[in-house]
Amino acid sequence: MDELVVIARIARPRGVRGELVAEILTDFPERFVGLDNAIAVLPDGDRRELKIENVWFQNERIVLKFEGIDSIESGEDLRDAEICVKESETVELEEGEFFDWQLEGCSAVTVDGESLGTVKELMRTGGTEVLVIDGEREYLVPFAESICIEVDIENKRIVIDPPDGLLDF
Repeated sequence: MDELVVIARIARPRGVRGELVAEILTDFPERFVGLDNAIAVLPDGDRRELKIENVWFQNERIVLKFEGIDSIESGEDLRDAEICVKESETVELEEGEFFDWQLEGCSAVTVDGESLGTVKELMRTGGTEVLVIDGEREYLVPFAESICIEVDIENKRIVIDPPDGLLDF
């Protein structure tokens, strides 16, 4: 069974026709254009397959209209649901590019073999992204090719060549 990748989260219903306002949780918002189907994962863990009737962007969010969701009440059932696609349907990345969810859970080790811990998240700072590594303490490591010299998604391992002082308290 394919893993699911979250691309949006429903914030609230909009209007009386069942339209839903959602936060965009993908680096590729254009992927919504031409997307026919999605899977909603409800807050209680239930899943619903949805057919997309219409999509448009509004400010920093997206408005989604699903087939069969035709009122505020039926839209309310999807509040806080995560809108997902199957991992096999994700956008094709260039070599050396990774999805956040692929990095999360990777073990982080230095070039000397010292274990730093596990990647908890990729923090976006506006400049270089930063790996948040949960280990003996929390490490913040710039996710730059010169520092993260090997990223092995298949084996969930990132090798780090830290500059002097990066890992000091």
